[in-house]
Amino acid sequence: MVGASGSSDGNVSPIATASDSANDRQPQTVPVAIAFSDLNKTPKELQQYVSDLAKLGVLSPVTDGNKATQTASNLFAPNKVITRREYVRWLVAANNRLYASQPAKQIRSSTDTTVPAYQDVPRNDPDFPAIQGLAEAGLIPSLLSGDSTTVTFRPNAPLTRENLVLWKVPADTRQALPTASLDAVKQTWGFQDAPRIDSRALRAVLADFQNGDSSNIRRAFGYTTLFQPKKSVTRAEAAAALWYFGFQGDGQSAEEALKTLNASPSASP
Repeated sequence: MVGASGSSDGNVSPIATASDSANDRQPQTVPVAIAFSDLNKTPKELQQYVSDLAKLGVLSPVTDGNKATQTASNLFAPNKVITRREYVRWLVAANNRLYASQPAKQIRSSTDTTVPAYQDVPRNDPDFPAIQGLAEAGLIPSLLSGDSTTVTFRPNAPLTRENLVLWKVPADTRQALPTASLDAVKQTWGFQDAPRIDSRALRAVLADFQNGDSSNIRRAFGYTTLFQPKKSVTRAEAAAALWYFGFQGDGQSAEEALKTLNASPSASP
């Protein structure tokens, strides 16, 4: 088990340099570990999740949103709200890093010659490869998946809990999501606010329950009888969800990926 301090004390990739900015097209680059200086601010129950993914080079530093003044940073800001674009970037990076030795399970990033799936994510957007890649894989709603109402992605909007689950669970199950009703979600999870969950997300929420203790909701939010589907997700909570991919015992965690990396003959001494 690795520590939760966030220091790069294991055999991991080199620490990021100033050239590894948050605007780099991360899904297309080699994962680089970052020694974040503020991981002690992460809620205790989420510290290992963040630490493991940081060591795998999945997570990117926080930025101020001003492209004119953005510089490389070693701040993770675990309690800051994560944007939709950041979550997709991490989701693709985490999936592909955890399944580095299994190409068939990797999510392919799209090329800049593809017709954009969303009006507000043009080909020159730094996160176009990841966002377009998820859309083309059918893991997020878009015109490509037959959702005629989703023409924009809103990349800079806060990620909500229901979207965290809706986009992540298909990457866990690797199969069609189950048919779900409001009553089924109420009976399984016991959420008092189940009627507030978007109808598209109900199937993912139900499938997440079927994943037992490996559920994204349980890992990121702990025990709760209120899902609060429209509540914004923090960067630490998002990392917790992405720490493990798999369904009903068949999966891979960031902890296991680190052990494999450290045992590799090519790992740093």
